[in-house]
Amino acid sequence: MCESDIPDVMSIQAECYPVDVLEEESVVRARLASQPGFGWVAEDRQGVCAYLFAYPSRVGKVTPLDGEFQQQVQADCLYLHDLAVHPRAAGRRIGPALVGHALEQARRLRLRYSALVSVQQSHDFWARQGYARHDRLEPQQLDNLASYRIPAIYMVRELLSTNNEHDNQ
Repeated sequence: MCESDIPDVMSIQAECYPVDVLEEESVVRARLASQPGFGWVAEDRQGVCAYLFAYPSRVGKVTPLDGEFQQQVQADCLYLHDLAVHPRAAGRRIGPALVGHALEQARRLRLRYSALVSVQQSHDFWARQGYARHDRLEPQQLDNLASYRIPAIYMVRELLSTNNEHDNQ
């Protein structure tokens, strides 16, 4: 993802999310600036049709809606903050492809986990990607989860086994 993709990202966000959870363009720009290697887009013949924002974090740490991506000294997790696929690209497996690309980057960085907040009844999609509900959150993280103002579930996926070998998923 690059700066010139931001207008398309904002348009896709508006197509995919209810008004209550749309994030400000200034927040999106700040995230790209702070984590330029962790924003990806997919394109089709009409242009950008999907995007994914992520960043290295710590398992159990929830990024609030409109929250900044905070640098973590000892990151152990790739946090997938926002995946959106334009309705015109539905059914092409673009979402899973972007997730797979992000998880490969996480493995190269030797991150043990990936985590995310599932909204809009996307739990089943994320379960198919290997994520499971994770309810053991500290009070501040529960407050961050509540910032979404719609039903939200924190989910985690293990990427590296305890002996640091790649998993087979």
